[in-house]
Amino acid sequence: MDSTPGLFDLPSPAAWDAAQLQALDTLGTDPLALLSPDWAAALAGQEHALRDLGRMLRREYDAGTSFLPPPARVLRALAAPLSGVKVLVVGQDPYPTPGHSVGLAFAVDRATRPLPRSLNNIYRELQADLGIAPAAHGDLSAWAGQGVLLLNRVLTVAPGAAGSHRRRGWEGVTEAVIKALAARKQPLVSVLWGRDAQKLAPLLAGTAIIESAHPSPLSASRGFFGSRPFSRINASLELQGSGPVDWRLPA
Repeated sequence: MDSTPGLFDLPSPAAWDAAQLQALDTLGTDPLALLSPDWAAALAGQEHALRDLGRMLRREYDAGTSFLPPPARVLRALAAPLSGVKVLVVGQDPYPTPGHSVGLAFAVDRATRPLPRSLNNIYRELQADLGIAPAAHGDLSAWAGQGVLLLNRVLTVAPGAAGSHRRRGWEGVTEAVIKALAARKQPLVSVLWGRDAQKLAPLLAGTAIIESAHPSPLSASRGFFGSRPFSRINASLELQGSGPVDWRLPA
C-alpha cells in the first residue's frame, strides 16, 4: 500500500472551488508541478505540450464548457512516483458521465452507483481468476498505491461526449509516459486491453505484456473473460524478482 497519507484520497465531489481553479491555472502554466518529482523529470520534454493542453482546458472552461475529470485530478495517475510503478494498465479516455471520472483508468469515486459495466466485468474476471469477490465500490486507489499505473490514453473528456478530447495532444504525452516506463531497468508488466491499447505494444518492446479483448460489454466475451490477467501479472512480477500485487480492495 502507498505510504504517503492522502496521496490517492478522492476530494469530495463539489463545484469547482478555489483549489480546483488553481489546479486549472497550474495545468496551463506549470503542469510539471502536479507530477511526482521523478515523473516531472522524465516528462520535462512534454512540458510545452502539457501547457498547451492546460490552456485548451482553460479556454473551454472560460467559454462555459466543462471537462472531466476536475482539474486537480487530470494528472492524478502521475502524482505517484515513477520509480514505484510495476504494472501499467492502459485505458482509453475518462468516463464521460459527470461524477464518474477520477483520474485513474477504470476507477470511479467510491460513492458512485451503479458501477460502470467495464469495471463490473473487471471484477467478474478478478473473481474467476483469483477468487476475490467483487468490491461494492469502484475506488481502485489501493491498486494505484501498490504501483499499478491506471493510465488512460487521453486524460480528459467533455461531459457526455466519449472520445471528445482525442487527437488534441494527450496521445503524445501518454506515449512519452509509456516510453519512460519501458526505458527503466525495473520490473514492469503492461496490460493492454483492446485494439487501441495494443497499438502501444511496440513502445513496450522488451518488457512483459499481457493482451486481451477490452472489458467493455461489447467485447468482454470475445477474449477478456477467461484471460486471467491478475494471476498472470503476479506470476510475471515474481519472475522479474518483484512482489505480487494484492488485488483485494478495502471495503
